[in-house]
Amino acid sequence: MSTGPDATAAPEAPADPWLAKAHVLVVDDEPGMRNFLVRTLAPRCARVEAVGDTIAAGQLLDSSHFDLIILDNILGGRTGLAWLAELRRDGLFTEVILITAFADLETAIEAVRAGAADFVLKPFRTKQILNAVMRCLDRAALRRENFVLRRQLGTPAKSEATGRIVGTSQQMVRIRALVARAAATPSTVLITGESGTAKEVTARALHEQSSVADRPFVPVNCGAIAAEIIESELFGHVKGAFTGAASSREGLFFYAQGGTLFLDEVAELPLALQAKLLRVIEERRIRPVGSDREIPIDVRLIAATNADLAEAVAAGRFRADLYYRLDVFRIHLPPLRERVEDVEPLARMFMEQISLQLGLPPLPIRPSVLQRFEAYSWPGNARELRNRIERALILGAFDEPGLNAPAEARTDDLAEVEKRHILRVLSASDGNRAEAARRLGVSRKTLDRKCAEWNV
Repeated sequence: MSTGPDATAAPEAPADPWLAKAHVLVVDDEPGMRNFLVRTLAPRCARVEAVGDTIAAGQLLDSSHFDLIILDNILGGRTGLAWLAELRRDGLFTEVILITAFADLETAIEAVRAGAADFVLKPFRTKQILNAVMRCLDRAALRRENFVLRRQLGTPAKSEATGRIVGTSQQMVRIRALVARAAATPSTVLITGESGTAKEVTARALHEQSSVADRPFVPVNCGAIAAEIIESELFGHVKGAFTGAASSREGLFFYAQGGTLFLDEVAELPLALQAKLLRVIEERRIRPVGSDREIPIDVRLIAATNADLAEAVAAGRFRADLYYRLDVFRIHLPPLRERVEDVEPLARMFMEQISLQLGLPPLPIRPSVLQRFEAYSWPGNARELRNRIERALILGAFDEPGLNAPAEARTDDLAEVEKRHILRVLSASDGNRAEAARRLGVSRKTLDRKCAEWNV
């Protein structure tokens, strides 16, 4: 058996997409081991830093993000396990591989408890450490992907969203051009428009055309999370940070690391959290709830709202400084009633998608149906059109009384049209406001406010 890390050339490890993009920090007090790990990893990773003690390591962690730490357990003055436990208490969830020459069952158990992802015994060969690193990075990527997928259950599938900025109107041609320009930069983007105008679809298309398309896209509806827990949801928390925090937990910024965080209904954020979000945007660092440590982040932000943020600023409901930081590059999505020529391509796309999902034969969209569609005002925009197509498929025919309303009824006050539409969806949901809010694409808080106004 070798008495140290082998310096001879080892068979090339299989190509790994996460390894090539990884930022790795090596913490070991033996110069020979540091040099070996740097020689092994530097040609294969995006960045490798090596230090001999936890003080220097802590300074690096405070200044930039690392995907993985390779940590020696026996360091001058303290153990790697003690330092790892301290990192976890501070809310730092970076993946860690512990390496040691003195292994026993107790050390292995402590490593797992402290939050180490893997445990490698010295001496080891090049292939051993590379395999451990790739396992760790792949496992972390899979964990993030699973988290994102769980959050997306009930939302349109990726295949429906990505690249689906559909329409032949001049407005949509311009929007596709704006998305392409914004995707080429890391700048913050603000997407505005009425409910149902496909703001999340646009955000996904922007992410998919960007240089971080293979990284996570994490959507969060700011209006659907209770004010008292949204800070923890975004930034994470440490054990004991508040009543019920029995363990530390990563936040959405952690899961979006290296990718895109989409803040939908950003106008619904509480004022106190708006100040913290502003600090995050300016300093690119987050502080988990209950932690004294700030953690660097590398996340692209896209925000969306159906509210008039300038009006919200004037009314004192939204911070002016945050508004200006979000409004770096704005993409405004026009309502469907202002781009009638897009009704047909949208209707045909929805028919194709939903018929496949439901396992039902597509219905022909006859000229008479299209004429009625194009004459309707669509207060719920593309989302309402999608719902009408789904209903028609289920019924086996286009039977939409709302589309047969006389022209004068369609010229009613927009607020009255909105009220009728919301009440119709609420009735179709059997009075379940949470379900109605989901179908309408608004927050439960917004729906409750509307119902209170109408004494419903």
